[in-house]
Amino acid sequence: MIDIMIQKPLFGSHGEIVLDIDLHLKQKDFIALTGKSGSGKTTFLRILAGLEEAHGSIMIDDEVWLSEKRSLKVQEREIGFVFQEYALFPNMSVEDNLLYVRDDKKLATHLLELVELEPLRKKLPAQLSGGQKQRVSLARAMMGRPKLLLLDEPFSALDRTIRLKLQEELLTLHKEFGTTTIMVSHDKAEIYRLADRVLILDQGKIISDTMVQEALLEESFSCEVLSVEERGVSIMINDKILIVPYGKRKREDFKVGQQVMFFAKELLLNPLNYDV
Repeated sequence: MIDIMIQKPLFGSHGEIVLDIDLHLKQKDFIALTGKSGSGKTTFLRILAGLEEAHGSIMIDDEVWLSEKRSLKVQEREIGFVFQEYALFPNMSVEDNLLYVRDDKKLATHLLELVELEPLRKKLPAQLSGGQKQRVSLARAMMGRPKLLLLDEPFSALDRTIRLKLQEELLTLHKEFGTTTIMVSHDKAEIYRLADRVLILDQGKIISDTMVQEALLEESFSCEVLSVEERGVSIMINDKILIVPYGKRKREDFKVGQQVMFFAKELLLNPLNYDV
């Protein structure tokens, strides 16, 4: 169990706010943390990592990381941290970047195999693509077998194809190592693929804490009406065409070319939905 109760004044997007978090996590949870810019997401991760100070307490498996009397240093906390920036040592090979964390060649080889980089283990970071560098960062973060993995929008700068591949590799690492993971993300599809639970942070406080499926089913989408048919309305969403039954709405409520709002649960849970 991970118990977090912290407070820290900070300057948010609307002036001075107080980051005030009271959170309880289970081991092996995958948490998505989202919210507007300036709400305190990155500061929260940095406090967990020991990179910033705060008042309160952090307990990880009955080990005190933070209290009013003590605060463990970064290197004393069993964490892995992956930023948007790769933060690799430029003069070290891929393998040496991992071995710097822990001198365990067997583990380094295994991790590089999981992220499909073992053939590049002797390459320097400058010889890698952006996606490959981020794979190295993920593997290095797992070298210490952390109790807590922190990810701050790690894939936001990468194109969609590479992002999807890295999401798969992250999920593989998460499941194999059983590491509790907290990931900052604004990508709804990424949150749905990876997370079990989604927290929304606003002005320093958690305003929503739900299982990810429940949260996303309440999302709404603006869709263009393509046709109005006997069985339902035909709409375009995410490059797919769906036939959505009218439900409580009436056929005459829709016109071709009109923008209409649907909840995700209307699009996903109705048995008449299908791709055409």
